[in-house]
Amino acid sequence: VLPEAKDYKRIGEGDTGPNTGGMGAVSPVSFASRRFMDKVLSRIIKPTIAGLQEDGIPYVGFIFFGLINVNNDPYVIEYNVRMGDPETQAVLPRLKGDFVELLIATAEGRLGEVQTSFEPYSAVTVVLVSEGYPGSYDKGRKISAASQIKGVLPFHAGTALRGEQLVTSGGRVIAITSLGKNLDEAMTKTYHGVNHFQWEGMNYRKDIGMDLRNFTSDI
Repeated sequence: VLPEAKDYKRIGEGDTGPNTGGMGAVSPVSFASRRFMDKVLSRIIKPTIAGLQEDGIPYVGFIFFGLINVNNDPYVIEYNVRMGDPETQAVLPRLKGDFVELLIATAEGRLGEVQTSFEPYSAVTVVLVSEGYPGSYDKGRKISAASQIKGVLPFHAGTALRGEQLVTSGGRVIAITSLGKNLDEAMTKTYHGVNHFQWEGMNYRKDIGMDLRNFTSDI
């Protein structure tokens, strides 16, 4: 089981405006206590695997559980047979070891032989989007970036090269991820990294992770 993450779907701060493909993500999630995750495992993950086995479905790959927290009980909103975006950009940087080794072991049916461990750090991802997204938007706007970018991971999504010039080519353009010893440090580093990029009409949410800062889990 990979680490949990929370994503932020709506375009505006405070979860306002229309839904998007995702404006950011945080991992780990403060309300996903040990008790809550035990419920996820016993009520959702294990029954799902048992159902695949009972139906004789030899599934090999990711199962992504889209969940909602209702009064400290997890409920399934959706299943995906791929990792979620932008949750992936917050989860994978916390993985210790070789991700490719896990993929090969999965394909060869020996995933149970491979040990996995995860960094205890917090990860925060902020998605930089085109002006107008999730509605119509222009493409081909020139992206300027700092010559040296340290301490953050920029994940390209809707970008393209026009000659040697990096330009926008989609609605969700670049996701910026940072790791920190706690949520506040990761947020600070990520938003500092956001300042390394600029293009006409660039938009992003300025409150990713803010709702989790003062949340106390029930362990």
